Amino acid sequence: MNIGLIGAGAIANFLLDKLNHHQHHKLTITSIYVRNREKYQYLESKYDVILYTDLQAFLNSEIDVVVEAADATAVKNLLPEVIKKKDSVLISVGALADEGLLTEINQLANEYNHEIHLPSGAIGGLDLIQNANALGAVETVVLTTRKPASSLIEEKVIKEKIVFEGKAADAIKQFPKNVNVSIILSLAGIGIEKTSVRLIADPNIDKNIHQVEVEGEFGEALFTIKNNPLPENPKTSYLAAMSILGTLERIKGRMRIGG
Repeated sequence: MNIGLIGAGAIANFLLDKLNHHQHHKLTITSIYVRNREKYQYLESKYDVILYTDLQAFLNSEIDVVVEAADATAVKNLLPEVIKKKDSVLISVGALADEGLLTEINQLANEYNHEIHLPSGAIGGLDLIQNANALGAVETVVLTTRKPASSLIEEKVIKEKIVFEGKAADAIKQFPKNVNVSIILSLAGIGIEKTSVRLIADPNIDKNIHQVEVEGEFGEALFTIKNNPLPENPKTSYLAAMSILGTLERIKGRMRIGG
């Protein structure tokens, strides 16, 4: 399967290294869409790819799926055109807090018969939540996220501090740079108005910790994920990067577990 990448940052380089340098037998990145060709031109010889600055030329190249590894702005500006021509894998799911955009890309995906894959990113258990909610039987979903204090607030603290507690919809407005987990959780479950979020700044940790609590007719579930940072970029979750790779492998595979 030939892959086209949007973006050339930390996650893009992770995928290029794992797929192209390690000779993945089923997955290869062949095309990359960037805004600044000169800045990233070295990628062509390093990873045997072709860079594009024209979106239509990129989409018309010999790629089977587009992986967005940029940011929410790229999703808003590019995904409506991408989905007209290709299936896509989306990591910047925070963009889908925009209900208008979410409605638009769903309509386009149906109209043009293309799929949008949303990797689980920095958390897990989404298949459990989707299955438990198949009949609308999930009653509560609570996300508690702990992050190193310096990554959330400028104030110096010596003990943990709750900086937000409320609906996911409001968390998105107040902490737009920390919404990916709450968005994917809301999409898998009961929505941004019903999903509860607690955000804690903790000066005593050096990694992000997500705890998800789910209750409903099925019973109860509790799971905790402690994310190590991506070695190449401490601001990026290692698990978030790996979730894209895992999603691509499941797309190509014949046997799919879960879901």
